[in-house]
Amino acid sequence: MWRMIQIYLLAAATLAFLMSPSLTEPFTGYAPGSFPVEQVDPPVQPAGYAFAIWGVIYIWLGVMAAFGVLRRKTDADWQRVAMPLALSLGPGAAWLWVAGFAPITATVLIFWMMGFAILALLRAPAPDRWWLQAPVALYAGWLTAAAHVSLGVVLGGYGWLSATGAAVLCILLALGVALAVLWRKPQAPEYGAAVGWALIGIAVDNSGSNGTVMALALAGLLVVAAMTARGALKRPPRAA
Repeated sequence: MWRMIQIYLLAAATLAFLMSPSLTEPFTGYAPGSFPVEQVDPPVQPAGYAFAIWGVIYIWLGVMAAFGVLRRKTDADWQRVAMPLALSLGPGAAWLWVAGFAPITATVLIFWMMGFAILALLRAPAPDRWWLQAPVALYAGWLTAAAHVSLGVVLGGYGWLSATGAAVLCILLALGVALAVLWRKPQAPEYGAAVGWALIGIAVDNSGSNGTVMALALAGLLVVAAMTARGALKRPPRAA
């Protein structure tokens, strides 16, 4: 019974998360005037097109939740993933609303979301990869990038670091998290793909305007791509 409840809780959290964009004003980044130092196109932020990945994430998470309710209500492997993922998606349903007026709180919240999403990914089983592990990996990978982008904007916005310094620090921090996850969960290329997509967006946004950040983003992309390819080509261990 408890396993079924957890799957239903995950479905409810996913539904709330998917509905949240329709219940809030469109979010195009923190308002520049939300900070003592206005943040107009901060270098840590990817180009606008990169955020289209959310469409894929929303659809895939919705399919995952429906499959879980219909076919995996009592599955122990899904149960281990359900609670941490619900703890990411449920509070995450409020993120767009919070981000509209409280960037620091939104940054804390998105790191919470990232942490539980990564925990869910690390628990995700190899079976049902396309139904469970892959959408969770894509979601966790994008949150890894988005959380550090949020941190970078806040650091620059409050004058704690220059815009470039904040971007460099937060890209390095995001790379550290991403490489650690790819080391622990090597056969989750969707995670690396999401992080790589964000790095491409950062490089594009800084091309011609900030060579330091562009070069770091491209170097990080190469490292993440190499680590992702290594994991994707690695054979899973055989059962004894």
